[in-house]
Amino acid sequence: MKLHIPQGYKSILKLKETEKAIKLIKDFFESNLASELKLRRVTAPLFVLRGTGINDDLNGIERPVSFNIKDMDEATAEVVHSLAKWKRMMLADYGIANGYGLYTDMNALRPDEELTNIHSIYVDQWDWEKIVMPSERNLDTLKSIVNRIYAVLKRTEFIVYENFPQIMPLLPDEIHFIHAEELDEMYPGLDSKAREKKIAKEHGAVFIIGIGHDMPSGEAHDGRAPDYDDWSTETGGGKRGLNGDIIIWNPLLEDSLEISSMGIRVDKEAMLYQLDNKGKNERKEFLFHRRLLNDEFPESIGGGIGQSRLCMYFLRKAHIGEVQASLWPGEMVEHCRKTGIILM
Repeated sequence: MKLHIPQGYKSILKLKETEKAIKLIKDFFESNLASELKLRRVTAPLFVLRGTGINDDLNGIERPVSFNIKDMDEATAEVVHSLAKWKRMMLADYGIANGYGLYTDMNALRPDEELTNIHSIYVDQWDWEKIVMPSERNLDTLKSIVNRIYAVLKRTEFIVYENFPQIMPLLPDEIHFIHAEELDEMYPGLDSKAREKKIAKEHGAVFIIGIGHDMPSGEAHDGRAPDYDDWSTETGGGKRGLNGDIIIWNPLLEDSLEISSMGIRVDKEAMLYQLDNKGKNERKEFLFHRRLLNDEFPESIGGGIGQSRLCMYFLRKAHIGEVQASLWPGEMVEHCRKTGIILM
């Protein structure tokens, strides 16, 4: 059981206040994100058909929850992991204009997650996608969008403080940018999670660029599916990748906390390279991949932003189960109860 109990922990807000604060955070952040990035809300699927290539494969080893549909000749459906590829299809199918995008209130199941203070089998996040022009597929565009999302985070933190003044703001004024290769060079003796912890503690908020491709040290900073984020395009100085993670420092847990994974999406060239790099060339026959190779999708940037993780951080909660209803091992539930952590 991977569980960290902060010494002397006591929730700042009681359950009734917590429920009100969760709604405040979600409503405020969602509307501000939509306004900041010019996003239209759309309805999202809970499941998609297997074999279409639409479901998010995450690191490629996680098992999706699946079931057969009686009235569709026992076709197999999968509960989504996220909507990374589905959103790009919708940009085309909904006829979204250049410079605009869409977002959705996504619910997913990831039964292979290792359950900890910040990991649950239930995932709730804002999945968003925005059209960019081919000329905008560069680091400047990526950093600009990250800064705008970070501005929404800062505004949300302030509105929490306005309504619950006992919760003081902690986020720094600006987010720090660093490439995964630079981070690897700074801390060569540490694994990726330890490197993230070091840089997040130093800066308070950081965006790590270029996650998915093997670095000169011989390994990737973290795994990424080969068919949505562009983690292979060269960006100068021998570095690769037009994607990354927003990570903040959580002083309560004394650890880094990933809030968002995002990036400029693959074009045809990048996807073909990445499929080959990961030995996944058979995916070219899937519906999503055929449509991309047939130039049916616009260029885009997108990502997911964890709802429960945001609420957990802004409300200074020690466990994600304090802001969402999920399932936890009996040993964890009992230990949390004894130490004052009330799981929903």
